[in-house]
Amino acid sequence: MSKAQQPTKIDLSNLKSGGFIKERGKDLFTVRLRVPGGRMSVPRLKKIAEVAEKYGGEFVHLSVRQSIELININFKDFDVVVEELGEATQKVASCGARVRVPVACGGCEYNPNGLVDTQKSALEVDEKLFGTATGHHKFKVAFAGCPFDCPKSATNDVGFQGAIYPQLDKAACISCGLCAKSCVPKAITMGEDNKPVFNAERCIWCGDCVKVCPTSAWSEKRRGYTVRIGGKWGRNPLVGTLFATFLPEERVLDFISAVLGWYKEKAESLGRIRLGDIIIKEGPQALLDHLRKQFPDNTVTATIPPQVIETQVGIRS
Repeated sequence: MSKAQQPTKIDLSNLKSGGFIKERGKDLFTVRLRVPGGRMSVPRLKKIAEVAEKYGGEFVHLSVRQSIELININFKDFDVVVEELGEATQKVASCGARVRVPVACGGCEYNPNGLVDTQKSALEVDEKLFGTATGHHKFKVAFAGCPFDCPKSATNDVGFQGAIYPQLDKAACISCGLCAKSCVPKAITMGEDNKPVFNAERCIWCGDCVKVCPTSAWSEKRRGYTVRIGGKWGRNPLVGTLFATFLPEERVLDFISAVLGWYKEKAESLGRIRLGDIIIKEGPQALLDHLRKQFPDNTVTATIPPQVIETQVGIRS
């Protein structure tokens, strides 16, 4: 008897985690695979293609959150599919009221715009916090390496965006003007002395001036993550708002854990409710006060609640 013909011993923990999603077809499921940060080795990708061809349909689906989904998997093949994928190296993802697989851009390894190592951050969060039960609703995390924000971090419960705050050594400046030419938000202009003039209020912390400067007259004063909290998509979308700046990369896990702890406490007895809705209910200052205890140098003084996106369909309760 082949493995595929042996009696199925369904791992209920996989079903409960939500990685196996019921399809329209009888006995058919979508198997969502865990791909933190959207990165996968070529050998692993080949193995997934082999398993998909053997047990699935004519295609796989790449989800909007960077996971690979095997389509039309018969529930009788659950065990062998998991075994052949190699549970130790290719785990099934999750749904439900828990921390989901983090998404991330390529970061600073090869992307010229990248300011921080988003892939490292995503893997750390996946290893330490993936699947953590919230008790209330899903909890999504995203990492963007720069202000281009390709992963749309502000539409996640906690979204991280790479940032650099620049500083200028005028003595080292040769008045080439490259910094002003490359500054899209016009935070840098050339003064009467033909030296750069920096307008901090217009700066979006992209670091382009530091990258383009030929003499290193521009350098980074601070580097880290800008953090927005309370975003979500779905039926009633919210855009997360600014809660912290220049959070060190090594403190990402601590920061998410602090937000999770506050969320669990404030959402007690409220059932299925997202973090952003709790912030609106409690007021953003309550979360700021909580975060400031552990992150006094990064938590902003004040912020606004997550912002409602009016879809113009239906009335928001």
